[in-house]
Amino acid sequence: MNDLVFIENGQAVTDSLTVASVFGKRHDSVLRDIRNLECSSDFNLHNFAEVDYTDDRNRTYKKFLIKRDGLAFLVFGYTGSKAAEYKEKYISAFNQMEEKLKQPKVLSEREQLIASMKLSLETAEEINLIKNDLDMVKHQVSEELTLNHGQQQTLHHEIKKRVESIKTDYDLTKREIYSQIHSHLRRAFAAPKYIFVKRKDFEEAISWVKAWRPLI
Repeated sequence: MNDLVFIENGQAVTDSLTVASVFGKRHDSVLRDIRNLECSSDFNLHNFAEVDYTDDRNRTYKKFLIKRDGLAFLVFGYTGSKAAEYKEKYISAFNQMEEKLKQPKVLSEREQLIASMKLSLETAEEINLIKNDLDMVKHQVSEELTLNHGQQQTLHHEIKKRVESIKTDYDLTKREIYSQIHSHLRRAFAAPKYIFVKRKDFEEAISWVKAWRPLI
């Protein structure tokens, strides 16, 4: 009688096959009884669920999953001493199963291991996501960083060297050459002043200065 009630989708239920077996009825008779119940459609919908099942010969038939109130309504008219006995057993079985559902689930060692592994995997995945986000932010920050003091000094020195090396080749004053190289450098690297050239563009800026020529 321990199998009178079982768990289905987190709820204590029995089914029409079990009812037929327990009360000594043909299953088709129990199906007919359920379909002929004079109850409201809401009650029927809430307490009876028609589902498929496969028998031992792999044939598919219909049966009903039945909740506690649906069972009480269904077997109310079943009479006889045996019927009364089984009604009591059903009530007891529903009570025990519903009490069991209220209790916190105790995980087996295997379930605990699986849960622990799942948590570890989820944590590792979260760490990877955070790391990826941090790497992205770090990359974005590095893309926006301007020259450090040492790089500014080096670029300034290269500009000065370039001006000194070409000042005799052009009919321009040193002031005009300085004005041009700074203006062209700002446009080439989208910087308001040479000190605001992006750090990632430092090597390119040095090469640019070394190859720069003024416009005549």
